[in-house]
Amino acid sequence: MAEFWLISAPGDKSNQQQWERMNTVTTKANLSSNFKFTIPDLKVGTLDALVSLSDELGKLDTFAESVLKKIAHSMSDMMEDSEDKVQENLLANGVDLVTYLTRFQWDMAKYPIQQSLHTLSEVMSKQISQIDTDLKARSVAYSNIKANLQSLERKAMGNLLTRTLTDIVNKNDFVMDSEYLTTLLVVVPKANYVMWQKTYESLSDLVVPRSTKKLMEDSEGGLFTVTLFKKAVDEFKAKARENKFVVREFNFNEKELQSEKEEMTRLAADKKQQYGPLLRWLKVNFSEAFIAWIHVKALRVFVESVLRYGLPVNFQALLLQPNKKSMKRLRDVLNALYKHLDGVAAASVADAVVDIPGLSVGNQDYYSYVYFKIDLNLIDQK
Repeated sequence: MAEFWLISAPGDKSNQQQWERMNTVTTKANLSSNFKFTIPDLKVGTLDALVSLSDELGKLDTFAESVLKKIAHSMSDMMEDSEDKVQENLLANGVDLVTYLTRFQWDMAKYPIQQSLHTLSEVMSKQISQIDTDLKARSVAYSNIKANLQSLERKAMGNLLTRTLTDIVNKNDFVMDSEYLTTLLVVVPKANYVMWQKTYESLSDLVVPRSTKKLMEDSEGGLFTVTLFKKAVDEFKAKARENKFVVREFNFNEKELQSEKEEMTRLAADKKQQYGPLLRWLKVNFSEAFIAWIHVKALRVFVESVLRYGLPVNFQALLLQPNKKSMKRLRDVLNALYKHLDGVAAASVADAVVDIPGLSVGNQDYYSYVYFKIDLNLIDQK
């Protein structure tokens, strides 16, 4: 996915000429694709409120992006068999993220511009926080089911010494309710099958002749039964070890085996039942969170532009999609065109060692124009 730069500069006549020049230069030199980013006339409020809001919006921006990444990760985790399709399910208002961003229009219904900037910020914050809270609850429930099911499935995929025997053994394979006899399960390497058939009866004088039967085999060996007298079990185990036959500790319990089968069936059914509704919820709320995030970005541009360029409100916002190979050159062009704006910001903070109230650049570099990065790479690359 793409990276975008959301910038703004003063909208007066002289800067308008610089703006048009920048647009021409970057487009002709194939440094970036440029799009208008229209922000409506919002209520400015007081300077103190703007300075405070600038910090709050920076935190909200980071939080909103983290929630989006969590939703995208959850969707990727759910669609494990079709991860290539995850990206096409990450939509905003029914369109792909690039289309939504490059055609951005302020949502007047969700975020009425008659409300103060602080109120709009609170609405967005509450919306994203609620999505985050619901995501945690829904994800935990699904993840627990998935983890428990995977645990049972892993038991069924192990080797013959460790795997579950639920789908292998049944009551008829064992001597049941006998006072003297018992049935053991023995794991025999494939290379030793012939030796097992020749020697198992002689590993103890109390082995029932012709009592062995192969129940299953994997790539390494087979699982065999053998019936003998209970008092000869210890002797048989010791002799078996000497011949590289491994007696697996196992007591046949029909109720436990049935319970394990039912648990796996139930978990599989629960996972299937929750999959559809949860995936739909993730899609809907990813869209809602993404829309809120881009409106937070728009609010940040508005607030920072007023703080930098002053009143009356007069700035132009532009969305740039940099050519990956030309990012440094694009930055140089922008810096050259707008270096005169440092005076508007009251001081150059390129080398500042203290925070300046009202210039919320966060952890990113300071530029003479308002700048925020929008990274649409919301899925962890594996």
